[in-house]
Amino acid sequence: MTTPYDVLARITGNRREPEPAGERCEMCSEPIADAHQHVVNVAGRQLMCVCRGCYLLFTDGHAQLRYRAVPDRYLWFPDFALDRRTWEAMQIPVGLAFFFRNSALDRTVGFYPGPAGATESELDLDAWSAMSDAEPRVGLLADDVEALLVRVRDDAEANPAPECYLVPIDACYEFIGGLRTRWRGFDGGQDAREFIDVFFTRLAERSVEQRP
Repeated sequence: MTTPYDVLARITGNRREPEPAGERCEMCSEPIADAHQHVVNVAGRQLMCVCRGCYLLFTDGHAQLRYRAVPDRYLWFPDFALDRRTWEAMQIPVGLAFFFRNSALDRTVGFYPGPAGATESELDLDAWSAMSDAEPRVGLLADDVEALLVRVRDDAEANPAPECYLVPIDACYEFIGGLRTRWRGFDGGQDAREFIDVFFTRLAERSVEQRP
């Protein structure tokens, strides 16, 4: 004769161990590690966390795909053809911004940091075109998934040349997100400035030099 105790023992004996909490692929729901890869939803301009298998589906940069894999390429552009007059003409109100070509909009867009995160600039496309015509390395950027990250220091006399890097687009958003959590007051404050310095130091260490 089966007793209620026997039923309860059978249920508890067949119970699976709970799966560990953590992130999952936003495409197939497989568990993914904290250090994972991303794809971009081109039309929605959104980053998606994905597993390695789903990432590999979207690595063909020439295919007309709704999603595109974000590469892991870091390049340093020394002696970049950008002066302060051109920077001001592009209507960036601070000394830090990133730019990428959005294929859905068929134009370059620019973003700069602030207390609310990444703010889209009213980018002067004529000024951008003049700069990119003079600087062929801009053409290395892959649409939607790579960005030109630029830092123009306030102390222009001591640091006349801008710091320019080609970086994965997810690195830009992670950088801006980390900066937003440290931002205080109108200009960001000391913690934000130190965060920027550390980020660009590490960026220089991992980037490959790319001359014109």
